[in-house]
Amino acid sequence: MHSVAINEMIKEFNLTSLIPELDLENKMIGCPDVNRPSLQLAGFFDYFAFHRLQIIGLVEHTYLKRMESSARKKILKKIFEYRIPCIVICRSLEPFDEMILYAKENGVPILSSSDATTDFTGEVIRWLKTKLAPFTTLHGVLVDVYGEGILIMGESGIGKSEIAIELIKRGHRFVADDVVEVKRVSQRTLVGSAPDSLKYFMELRGIGIIDIKQMFGVESIKEDQKIDAIIKLELWDKSKQYDRLGLNDKFMEILSNEVSCYSIPIRPGRNLAVICEAVAINHRQKKMHIHNENLFEQIKKLGG
Repeated sequence: MHSVAINEMIKEFNLTSLIPELDLENKMIGCPDVNRPSLQLAGFFDYFAFHRLQIIGLVEHTYLKRMESSARKKILKKIFEYRIPCIVICRSLEPFDEMILYAKENGVPILSSSDATTDFTGEVIRWLKTKLAPFTTLHGVLVDVYGEGILIMGESGIGKSEIAIELIKRGHRFVADDVVEVKRVSQRTLVGSAPDSLKYFMELRGIGIIDIKQMFGVESIKEDQKIDAIIKLELWDKSKQYDRLGLNDKFMEILSNEVSCYSIPIRPGRNLAVICEAVAINHRQKKMHIHNENLFEQIKKLGG
């Protein structure tokens, strides 16, 4: 399982290290969830999620403040002995002396945030879930068409990049070409983006590498995009029966999530950019539960 550097979190949320002499270079967080150690402060350590980021808010800080010094030292010593990855104290509250002492002994970073506890908790969970989400890489082109994330797939040289260029010229936005990094940020959501080294670039055979941002402007690109539908391009095979009615939805599984999938045969004279736009609009209608049920019923009757 991958992890995220604590230094990256400090930069993202403008946190302050309360133990500046502690080396944070190799300090990592590997769990996307957080824990507010409330029951642990009362001495209950069963099921202590010590591998998570620990957050101290006003409630926990006040509880510790009202404890007798000896009891507070005992509890804090036990918490830090679990080798927790990090503690964040919200609302710019002052850490206790024994907290700093045990943190130094165990090499645990203590960070300070000026944000309210609830606000920081919500934002850091969202950020960690995105950073630590399961991911994979796919060969294809990802574009934002009318707000729908369309992942165009197919064998190399079939024309994916050419379709993307036409879509960009028609006002849609480019996300990634050739290598698409896909993250599963929730049980229903996949988000795609380009690797940092390939961001904004596209390969066109016969031309080479082009910079979409430079050629078409910042309005033509997007950092990442939710993947709503997949278009699989394939060469026209006259012996194959293609779906002409669209009565049965098809899906492709990516990271255990099912994504609507449309197989589009390639044939000279077909305007594939327009077809991609039609797929995006049709998919949006389905999400809005807009179906031409009367037409479907008539088609079924005609089919016997």
